[in-house]
Amino acid sequence: MSAAMGNYDGESKKSTALGSCMAALKWIPVIFIAAVIAWSYYAYVVSLCLLSIENVFEQIVFLIFYHIICVLFFWSYWNTIFTPVGTVPANWRIPEAEIEHIFHADTQDQQKRILENFAKTLPVTNRTLNGSVRFCEKCKIIKPDRAHHCSVCGACVLKMDHHCPWVNNCVNFTNYKYFVLFLGYALLYCLYVALTSLEYFIRFWRGDLNGGMGRFNIVFLFFVSIMFAISLVSLFGYHVYLTLMNRTTLEAFRAPIFRIGGPDKNGFNLGKYANFQEVFGDNWKLWFLPVYTSVGDGLTYTTQKQHQMQSYDSMGDTTQRTSMGDGISYPIRHLDEDAESLLGNSDTRIEMEEDVFPETRFHNTYIP
Repeated sequence: MSAAMGNYDGESKKSTALGSCMAALKWIPVIFIAAVIAWSYYAYVVSLCLLSIENVFEQIVFLIFYHIICVLFFWSYWNTIFTPVGTVPANWRIPEAEIEHIFHADTQDQQKRILENFAKTLPVTNRTLNGSVRFCEKCKIIKPDRAHHCSVCGACVLKMDHHCPWVNNCVNFTNYKYFVLFLGYALLYCLYVALTSLEYFIRFWRGDLNGGMGRFNIVFLFFVSIMFAISLVSLFGYHVYLTLMNRTTLEAFRAPIFRIGGPDKNGFNLGKYANFQEVFGDNWKLWFLPVYTSVGDGLTYTTQKQHQMQSYDSMGDTTQRTSMGDGISYPIRHLDEDAESLLGNSDTRIEMEEDVFPETRFHNTYIP
C-alpha cells in the first residue's frame, strides 16, 4: 500500500514539474517580443536620436512622438497579456445529478431535452449542429453565446476569438479592445521608426556617416521595423474588419448557429457603428486609450433579429411580449394596431369624409 502511494506521489510530482515547465515555455514568445521592444528602444533613442542626429530640434520632436507611441503600444500590450479571461459564472454550471442524466441518456433527443430544460431560464440563442443547447463536457457548464472552450487555458472563455501565443493569453471579451489597440499601435510604432530612420539608414548604407555599432543598430532597426509592419498591416486590418462586422475569428471560419434561423455569420451584426461601440464603448474620448470601455457582460449579446425588432418597437408602443424559450423576450404587435397607425381610426376617417364630401355624406340618391 505504501509503495503504491509512493508511486502515486512520484507521478504527481512529475506531472506538476512538467506542467510548470510547459507554463514557463509559453512565456518564450512574450519574452522575445519584450526583448525586441527593449532593443529597438535603445537603437532608436541612443543610436539614432542621441548619437546620429545632430539637429537638437529634430531630436526633441522625434523623441517626443516616439515616446507617446511607445507608451500606448506597451500599455496595450501589457493589458492584453495580463487582463484575466472572461469566465462563465457558477449559475451556468450543471449540477452533478443532471450531468449523470446527460451522460447516461438513452437517446440524443433525451439529452437534448435535459439541456433545454436546464437552460430555459438562461439567455442562450446559439445552438449546436443538431439544434441542442451548447454544453461543455470538460467544464460541465452551459456555454453562453459566443463562448468556447480553450484547451490551452483549460476553461470556457467568453466571446473567445483565439488563443494568441504572442500574448500568452486568450483574446476574448475582456481584452479584445486591448488586442486591437495593441496591433494598431504596434503597426504605428513600426511605421514611425521606419520612416524617421529612413534618411539615416540611407546615409549609413552609402557610407556617408560612420557609426560603428550604432550604424549596425540603425540599419537593422529599419529592416526589422519594415518586416514587422508588413506582417502587422494585414492582421490589424483583419481585426478591424471583424470588429466592424461584430464577428470573432472563430465565427468568421464557422458561422454561429441560432435557435431561430440556423447558421448565420451576420447573426450579431448590428451595423458598423454599433458593432464598433460594442468593443470600444460609447465615449469617443476613450476609444484609443487602452482602458476598459467595452459594452455588455460577455454573457448576452443583441442579435441582428432582436436589433431589428427593437427598431420596429421604437415606431410604436408594444405592451405585450413573449418568450421563445431562450430567456429573451420579444415584442408582439397586433394587426389592428398597425392598421390604426397606417389608416387612422374610424373617427378620424369619418371626419375626413365629412370635410371632403359635406353634401353627399348622408344621401342615398343614385346619381347616374
